[in-house]
Amino acid sequence: MSRIADSELILNPDGSIYHLNLKPENIADTIIFVGDQNRVPKVAKHFDTIEFETQKREFRTITGTYKGKRLSVISTGIGPDNIDIVMNELDAIVNIDLETRTIKKEHTSLTIVRIGTSGSLQKDIPVDDFVLAQYGLGFDGMLWAYDCDDVLENELADAFAKHTNWDSRKSYPYIVQNDVELGNKLAGGKKLHQGITGTAGGFFGPQGRILRLALQDETLNNKIDSFNYNGIRVTNLEMETSAIYGLSKLLGHKACSMNCIIANRANGSFSKDPYKSVEELIQYTLDKLVE
Repeated sequence: MSRIADSELILNPDGSIYHLNLKPENIADTIIFVGDQNRVPKVAKHFDTIEFETQKREFRTITGTYKGKRLSVISTGIGPDNIDIVMNELDAIVNIDLETRTIKKEHTSLTIVRIGTSGSLQKDIPVDDFVLAQYGLGFDGMLWAYDCDDVLENELADAFAKHTNWDSRKSYPYIVQNDVELGNKLAGGKKLHQGITGTAGGFFGPQGRILRLALQDETLNNKIDSFNYNGIRVTNLEMETSAIYGLSKLLGHKACSMNCIIANRANGSFSKDPYKSVEELIQYTLDKLVE
């Protein structure tokens, strides 16, 4: 096997992976992603035991057990670019021998669940409800850096591009499905909706917000929320899911994204107690993972 160069697989002096500051023994096979580093202890406070904790930059990790199941929770920061770092480094930890810098013969598949906040695009998905992303719809273009055709839902993406009259100067939208088995395990709650979660490359203009800058297409959000393909619609917008789904599929991991709706873009409402709603989603997800 060929050795991966030092410039491609970057390690810290202690042998841990560069950005995440982790070694293979530091993480569980089931990992919860949160965006905010301050949400990591909010998940970990439910753990029965804690065995490891570290932080470098915005990437904070706590590993422990919940009802006998070993779990890790990691903060990714915001955006598809951060997901590119987290996913590739996590995969390297479990599927590359960091000492010899060679790919392991036996592949390890991680289970990854994102617990995040999001804004609903549909009037019938109110604040404080949850969305399980059946599909991740990427506007960011990150996944196109990889040979990704085998994991894409091209028919669905083409229908979306046609419906929205997608500008050719923008990165073409891509769509990736969640891990169906994991999605089924997490489904079932009364407040839970399912659909397509859109992943934007920014918070303001890329999500249709106007402050002082004009948008290329001020009607894009209306086009997005009116898209319906065989009953599948875009339920919400955030900044990570499609990147998680795409890289997970390419690297052979299982992923599903759970979103707490704290804003409704269709009617302009915002949750009166988003922290309580996020706490409910954390508890719901943890319990589903150990069922």
